[in-house]
Amino acid sequence: MDFAHLALARDPHDRLGLRRTDDAWLDERWANPDGRVLVISGTRVRPRDGGLEWLPTEEAPDGLRILLGDRGGSTWWAVIVDTALAKAEEGQWFPLRGLLAQLQGQSLTGDAMSTAPLVFHALGLAEWHWSTRYCPRCGGSLVPRAAGHELVCEGCGKPQFPRTDPAVIMLVAAGEPGSDDERCLLGRGPQWREGRLSTLAGFCEPGEMLEDAVRREVLEETGVVVGEVTYFGNQPWPLPSSLMLGFLGRAVTEEIILDDSEVVEARWLTRAQMREQTEAGTLVLPGGVSISRSLIEHWYGGPLPGSW
Repeated sequence: MDFAHLALARDPHDRLGLRRTDDAWLDERWANPDGRVLVISGTRVRPRDGGLEWLPTEEAPDGLRILLGDRGGSTWWAVIVDTALAKAEEGQWFPLRGLLAQLQGQSLTGDAMSTAPLVFHALGLAEWHWSTRYCPRCGGSLVPRAAGHELVCEGCGKPQFPRTDPAVIMLVAAGEPGSDDERCLLGRGPQWREGRLSTLAGFCEPGEMLEDAVRREVLEETGVVVGEVTYFGNQPWPLPSSLMLGFLGRAVTEEIILDDSEVVEARWLTRAQMREQTEAGTLVLPGGVSISRSLIEHWYGGPLPGSW
């Protein structure tokens, strides 16, 4: 199957990590007219004409300059400016979550200039700069280095690097694999309306193996015990700083005992029930932009109708 969530990571750019501290090279590339810049106001960007507005470097405003890398022989950048710009043009600037469907549509067309990996890179760094204001060791001020990929404390000198939080997301199944009676476990968080269900997910804790995080999260949220766990795939998810790590799990027990602080509904569904309910609209699954949808359709064996 060609999973839709992979379209957002298709054709990644060369991040040019070894060039981030070469000031002369950075200045030379910035002066090249082929360069393109995404302007970010705080953590928001401005769509234009069905896409995002990538400016020539000579038209970019002053701000924190971030090297994204090389794509198609051109150098791509982001410039982070104050939030005042987005506030002055309210309604024209959007966070990453508001752009996901647009980025997915661009990627699925096979457009050679799909910018989703560049946008994920740029806004992931913008979120990090937004949330990392002071040194966690001494509280000192931080200054950017390495073309926006490092922050150094002016007081104690301790460097800070962009963080990515590993989160597990899992499709748990029970019954004979591939049989008509095989069923998968889906749940609903308290923030979702009735009928919306998704795979379970949660963050990996310090010192914890990913497979154990899968078992712990499923047990905590639904009371179901999981045995075998196998890796499925991953998805960058900078909302604001996660990497979603997908897994398939086999249930040892099936009794559902809800922890209603995180999951208010959980159900076992056969493939026939899933098809019937999605066609009727009584079950609404995550959109294809999410690895959750890929996990569900992988288990189901093909595409399903409807999405959030």
